[in-house]
Amino acid sequence: MHAPDYQGGSIVNLMQSLIQARGHQPPDAEPYPEANLLPAAEIRKARHLVLLIIDGLGDDWLQRRAPDGLLAQHRLGALTSVFPPTTASAITSYLTGDAPQQHGMTGWHMWLGELGSVLAVLPGTPRYGGSGYAQAGVDLRQLYGHRSVFAALDTPSVVISPKTIARSDYNLAHLGPARLHPYKGLSELFRGIAKVLKQARSPTTIYGYWPELDAIGHKQGIESPQALAHLDAIERQLSSLQRRLAGSDSMLLISADHGQLDTPPTQLIELSSMPELVDCLRIPLCGEPRAAYCYLRPDQSSRFEQLCVDLLGTDFELFRSSELIERGLFGLGVAHPRLRERVGDYCLIARDRAALHHQLIGDKPFEQIGIHGGLSRAELMVPLCRFDL
Repeated sequence: MHAPDYQGGSIVNLMQSLIQARGHQPPDAEPYPEANLLPAAEIRKARHLVLLIIDGLGDDWLQRRAPDGLLAQHRLGALTSVFPPTTASAITSYLTGDAPQQHGMTGWHMWLGELGSVLAVLPGTPRYGGSGYAQAGVDLRQLYGHRSVFAALDTPSVVISPKTIARSDYNLAHLGPARLHPYKGLSELFRGIAKVLKQARSPTTIYGYWPELDAIGHKQGIESPQALAHLDAIERQLSSLQRRLAGSDSMLLISADHGQLDTPPTQLIELSSMPELVDCLRIPLCGEPRAAYCYLRPDQSSRFEQLCVDLLGTDFELFRSSELIERGLFGLGVAHPRLRERVGDYCLIARDRAALHHQLIGDKPFEQIGIHGGLSRAELMVPLCRFDL
């Protein structure tokens, strides 16, 4: 197993470089070093900055599947994601500049004691389905208390986001003073970046997000021909953007929130087939299929630990969640006041390509092929690519 490198080698450190180059660190923020691969002094050289996040773009996968491609040619090196390496945790790090240690977003499914519910935190719906945050009357800013990274920047900021999620409760809660530019489709994403920069009259920072590679990986597999074809489509659009923005005094950075690996059906474990293990739990599994938080009923620890060894020991390693905090997997410094509550009593972290699913009444069967959330290099390492335009 690998671990995030918050001392200068993670996406959190990249955001620190960006903040130091184009703004100011709030006085009460937890200090993280700048990124070793790209210190703030390098970013200051450009008039405009574009940070484009390609969801699911793993560094190992990129180097293996497109070693001579445009992204690989401009690769500075690899960064680690955060723990767990998943969209809910990592994108929140991009949008706040904080590690999960501070922002407290610990996976796709989270137990929120404030609401007394397990939620899918990005759409804001309960684990079993239902209405989102706004419809339920939940103020997301009050619930999470996150500070937008764009509030720390001295330059005008633009967020270029897919129309399907651009005005979601989660996105709007992290927008801060940035201007929102929704788009539809890959070509419109790149046209939007070019349009914003050509219209900019002062130094501007753009944050863009592209989700489709991750979606293809989940459905078809990250090793599928469809995923590779999509990478080729991204690189063709990127080449066109290079021509459009030549001489614009812009720096384009491309990275990701996490990578993926494909899980064969034989390594998908359904927890509901292990009733004795389920009996130890007081709420359903939270977190991710490859990093599952376990909340136990009273006096079940010894029984649970032994069952995990007997039933899951080949495929998962069991940790006390407090140990993962102490090891610094979620970040450095002072922790979010509810972090321990949000990571349960134990965490099961996958070995090899295993995944763990807890099917509830009304759930559809788990059908994802490409998955993430564990601590393999394929999931944890993301590329950092730099284009000077």
